[in-house]
Amino acid sequence: MKNLILAGTVFLSAYSQNPIPPDVTKKPIEMTIHDDTRIDNYYWMRLTDTQKSAKNQDAQTNEVLDYINLENEYTQTSLSHTKNFQDELYNEIVGRIKKDDKSVPYLDNGYYYYSRYEEKKEYAIYCRKKGSLNGEEEIILDVNTLAAGYDYFAVGGMSVSPDNNWLAFGTDTLSRRFYEIHFKNLSTGKVLEKTIPNTTASVAWANDNKTVFYASKNMVTLLSERIYRHKVGHSSDQDVMVYKEDDITYYNGVYRSKSGEYIIIYNSSTLVSDYHILHSDNPDGSFVNFSPRGTEHEYSIEHFKNKFYIVTNRDAKNNRLMETPDNATDISNWKEVISHRDDVHLLGIEIFNNHLVINERKDGLRGLRVINQSTGDDYQIDFGEKTYTARISTNREFNTNILRYGYSSLVTPGSTYDYNMDTGEKTLLKQREVVGGYDSEAYYAERLYANARDGKLIPISLVYKKDQKLDRPQNLLLYAYGSYGSTNDPYFSSTRLSLLDRGFIFAIAHIRGSQIYGRQSYDNGKLLNKKNTFNDFIDAGKYLVENNYTDPEQLFCRGGSAGGLLIGAVVNMEPSLWKGAIAGVPFVDVVTTMLDPSIPLTSNEWDEWGDPRKKEYYDYMLSYSPYDQVSDRAYPNMLVTSGLFDSQVQYWEPLKWVAKLRDHWDGSNKLFLHMNMDAGHGGKSGRFRRYRQTALEYAFLLDLVGKDINF
Repeated sequence: MKNLILAGTVFLSAYSQNPIPPDVTKKPIEMTIHDDTRIDNYYWMRLTDTQKSAKNQDAQTNEVLDYINLENEYTQTSLSHTKNFQDELYNEIVGRIKKDDKSVPYLDNGYYYYSRYEEKKEYAIYCRKKGSLNGEEEIILDVNTLAAGYDYFAVGGMSVSPDNNWLAFGTDTLSRRFYEIHFKNLSTGKVLEKTIPNTTASVAWANDNKTVFYASKNMVTLLSERIYRHKVGHSSDQDVMVYKEDDITYYNGVYRSKSGEYIIIYNSSTLVSDYHILHSDNPDGSFVNFSPRGTEHEYSIEHFKNKFYIVTNRDAKNNRLMETPDNATDISNWKEVISHRDDVHLLGIEIFNNHLVINERKDGLRGLRVINQSTGDDYQIDFGEKTYTARISTNREFNTNILRYGYSSLVTPGSTYDYNMDTGEKTLLKQREVVGGYDSEAYYAERLYANARDGKLIPISLVYKKDQKLDRPQNLLLYAYGSYGSTNDPYFSSTRLSLLDRGFIFAIAHIRGSQIYGRQSYDNGKLLNKKNTFNDFIDAGKYLVENNYTDPEQLFCRGGSAGGLLIGAVVNMEPSLWKGAIAGVPFVDVVTTMLDPSIPLTSNEWDEWGDPRKKEYYDYMLSYSPYDQVSDRAYPNMLVTSGLFDSQVQYWEPLKWVAKLRDHWDGSNKLFLHMNMDAGHGGKSGRFRRYRQTALEYAFLLDLVGKDINF
């Protein structure tokens, strides 16, 4: 056994014990479609929400929970020699977090709103001050008080009424994203007993300060299908349904426009957007359709004065900006403001009296463009770094020349700026503090470009310590997501320093399935092009090996959710390329899930993955589905994480996957499952507890290194 020295901690790199992986029962079930039969030996692991929450558990529930407990115990025992190191990593990570932190206040309707944390407390305290930052603090919600006694607690959808007297907020105590809406009188401090169950958390206030609109959730599919009108103080049984979506491929919700003049219902599938609007002064009126629902037409709307601005992909793959009078919103009345550009992806806008701000992506980087609508001046904000991300922050006021934006890079902590759109002056309001000190000059960020096998370029963002010895391969963690058009921008993480300071390179592969180069990047990584996502990630890894940044004995990969699917696919396709892999809450049983609309959120996903009830999609999906493609082979070392109450990726997917992997596992590499028994998709609640899992993941990686680490 060789000692591994890490930041003053010594632990054994070999496993101090040799526990035996759990055995699991096979109960074959045949699944036949398109004249093809699959055998699922572990379908029996699927429990309903009722079974999981029952006081008296049935035999199936006990069997499933017993197996989960065995897997958790195996992981804990196998990694017990790293326990002290996990504690050290955890203390190190949370030690960088400012304990008495405070957000940057923003002005909204006469009040400055902000949140703050107190030392040793897990949850935020939400506050406001009237008229001035020098005013008296009013605590509108202390989540620490609400969360007392709960293993999991989350607050969402906080919204203050137009007269500033009522606060609506949602609470989730199970991590299934079913929120119960509460109402608090901010004048008296009293929280009403009457609540609204099974919602998305958010409400939209009408101007009468007593009417709200909200979206309810289907208890089985978790889809928000219906929009209701509610009178504050009344029983939710009296609520009136104002909209029902019959198409199960759509998400639905409701919000209040920034102008305050409209209540807006949105309907969105992967490929289509739709809106219904109602004047906020007329809460008992009827919603009207903004424009007839189109085919493969995605757009968003923003109201200002007497018109709507529309960001639309109609005849514009990378979007264009249009406008229309608010009394004539049909698409036939839309007029172009900013035309489509092949090399620029228009992401969103912020409207001010005299300025229009565009959040757009060019050359793979997310930046900001300012247009003075009086003078016509049009320019990009210069951020002075080669790789970065910038986003529009909270801007609730129209009558101002100050833009608030957020900025970050791989070496620059998250920062909030006020920007004078007339003078170009930047004012740094806050940069996230790294407790204990952080020197950005000690680290180096760069962007590389790998060639995909079909000739496309794959950007790779890297960060490492400047004193790293790059004359030989290094330990490297490669991360990606690659689905839903979601783009992983180069961002700062103080947590990541625990790897960088121990000699790791951290890299993000900007693969297809994202929108790194606009909508085309997304289209080329979905449906029948999905394998481009996996190929890009593999090709990025091979590029880093070929260029001596790392080698297969030092290359690790990680992804979560749909990124967990990515990890599941690439360890099947190229198992020898990776020393170790972490799959967080992974979507791995693709075919079975997409064939079952009763599984939460399945129906909304068909435009992303395809509908396997159609043979073309079934065959293609089956060819990469990680669960279905498991076979006898030498897989890399793997850590799989999940949550029993996950609402996005049901816990049984990673559980079944691990069971099947065990049955086909060749060689001496290790396979571990870590199942959070009181958490869901995002892990444990609170600002500190979640880092216990991060510490576990880092200890898993560092233990696999198996040699002294220079840093």
